[in-house]
Amino acid sequence: MSIYIQNGKITEIAEEITPNMGAHIIDAEDKVCMPGFVNAHAHLSMSIFRETLDGYSLQSWLTDKIWPMEDKLTHEDIYYASMLSCLEMISTGTTLANDQYFMTEDTIRAALQTGMRLQVTRTVNDVAGFGMERMEEFAELVQKYKDRYDLITLNAGIHGLYTTKEETVEKMVEFAKENDLPIHMHFCENQKEVEDIKNEYRVQSPVDVLMKHFKATRNILAHVVKVSTEDIKDLSRMRANIVHCPISNLKLGCGIAKVQEMLDEGINVALGTDGQGSGSNLDMFETMKFAALLQKGVFENPRNMDSYEVLKMATINGAKALGLDREIGSIEEGKTADIILLDLNTEVMAPNKGSIFANIVYNAKGSNVSHTIINGKILMEDREFLGIDKYEVFDKCEEIIDRIS
Repeated sequence: MSIYIQNGKITEIAEEITPNMGAHIIDAEDKVCMPGFVNAHAHLSMSIFRETLDGYSLQSWLTDKIWPMEDKLTHEDIYYASMLSCLEMISTGTTLANDQYFMTEDTIRAALQTGMRLQVTRTVNDVAGFGMERMEEFAELVQKYKDRYDLITLNAGIHGLYTTKEETVEKMVEFAKENDLPIHMHFCENQKEVEDIKNEYRVQSPVDVLMKHFKATRNILAHVVKVSTEDIKDLSRMRANIVHCPISNLKLGCGIAKVQEMLDEGINVALGTDGQGSGSNLDMFETMKFAALLQKGVFENPRNMDSYEVLKMATINGAKALGLDREIGSIEEGKTADIILLDLNTEVMAPNKGSIFANIVYNAKGSNVSHTIINGKILMEDREFLGIDKYEVFDKCEEIIDRIS
């Protein structure tokens, strides 16, 4: 089949297409054409914190190492750290990421510079008592950027219930409703977080807080490791969207989410990498492989996590979670052209006689991506970035981490 793209949209899919004069032709022989990945939970400015985790628990890593370094970051630091993440995602096939961080305008600037599609927020919490100030910054971001760019969408970012007071949560939920925004939040990542939420909110389960405050909102919940079977049933009834981040959860010693159980309950589960500080990289191929293997091995059932379902988790499920599935997440006429090409003619994927879906999930690497197209624009062709000096970005990020460490 051939795919014709005009003005950023997929206008025709057919065996034979006659292009307009001067059309750019990509020969995709020996390649797979598929939707770009949706990384549904990431912290793009944390690229500079790659491999800072060893020897720390989640809470000690944040309080003793990351937060002191973050206090030293400038707007220009955030821009270059985000640029590095955008380049990493483009080179490994991600076309949309859901970012949760601060100094968000500088991340937006990096996305627009590289052509990356983002859903963003200004994270709100009450750490150090700045909850109301953070909310004001978030409201200003929404006023300035909502519906301004095709590539940029917004959500209401609550860092987590364990770092945010109930009063602030209530105000954020109300703001999200008034502005028709989804809510993106860390949720039940480890056992200490669960105990902190139960003590702070005086509930039997953190899900009780969701049932009280979040019922009438579209929720994107990252991690969701420490939940019971009854909690999962409640999350299904709430139609929550869950973002599974298997590598980060393993590296932080948080445990393994009951993803297959969530899928069996009809929950929309997407995939995310988290930030590079805890997730190491933004390669969604690696995330897919870990997600599939863990559910098979831990629960001793090789039928868990069919490879085609895993591909959906990395593409259309992520688009659904972010409310963008009518526009992206699959290759269909009328949808926006967020497309990647995978080179099959490589040592790690040949011969291509088995399931193509399994071959992609278990054997493909980010380096197999030959072309990345976002919003109909070619950003990487034959592994070469178009119009970006990646080495300048590398050098800038080295300087940043040397200064703040």
